[in-house]
Amino acid sequence: MKIVRTIPELKKIVREVRKSGGTIGLVPTMGHLHQGHLSLVKAGRSECDFVAVSIYVNPIQFGAGEDFEHYPRDLTTDAGLCREEGVDLIFSPSDRDMYPQGYDTYVLVEKLTRGLCGRGRPGHFRGVTTVVTKLFNLLEPDTAYFGQKDAQQALVLKKMAADLNMNLTLKIMPTVREADGLAMSSRNTYLSSEERETALVLYKSLNRAEELILGGCRKGSKIIGAMEAIIFREPMAKLEYIEIADTTNLETLEELKDEVLIALAVKVGKTRLIDNIIVEVL
Repeated sequence: MKIVRTIPELKKIVREVRKSGGTIGLVPTMGHLHQGHLSLVKAGRSECDFVAVSIYVNPIQFGAGEDFEHYPRDLTTDAGLCREEGVDLIFSPSDRDMYPQGYDTYVLVEKLTRGLCGRGRPGHFRGVTTVVTKLFNLLEPDTAYFGQKDAQQALVLKKMAADLNMNLTLKIMPTVREADGLAMSSRNTYLSSEERETALVLYKSLNRAEELILGGCRKGSKIIGAMEAIIFREPMAKLEYIEIADTTNLETLEELKDEVLIALAVKVGKTRLIDNIIVEVL
């Protein structure tokens, strides 16, 4: 496994893989890898000849007052995990390589980024789509793998790839959870033991929403009210949003039908957590 830091070296390796006719799978990450990331790596390893993992904490997707400076970074541990999973290459560039002096080009998906996390994190998705476009250009993947936990991000990136005629496939893989249901996230490491217990309200409220839908409830406001009741019982949990939306365009739904995305963001202590489920409405 190679750890590549510079763009010229990366391009040389990608050219060699392409020349040999190999297919490339890419798992874009910000590092501090967990089993959720590794499930994406496993999918890539099973489907592609050459698997690359990008590890880069992208500064332009963080807003003022967010955790860019404190985001966990541990390339040594990440490299060990990647090596165990048979990763061929880690790309871990510097900020000056990704955004050299005078950098002034950005990619923006408009409508899909206005609600949910985009409402409270202006500029976040512009940063995501810009860095992912650069990674796609640099690594030329046949397939890129993302997790369903970041549901809005997944939809935004699929829209970007379709609109810009990008020559690759995006695969959205299931959310990986801890034994008690908490969605795996690098930010979970911020949580104290008490906050970790409180964080289960995300999964509990999603489960309650699914129960109501399977029980015949079709009113979005009633489902959201039941979810809020669970979250408001926890004094350390501060609700940012709950949305029930169409899984194609993220339009808010009051009358539920077909397939719906139920997504929420909750701040537990100082840590912002997100989670979601997709439910078939029969």
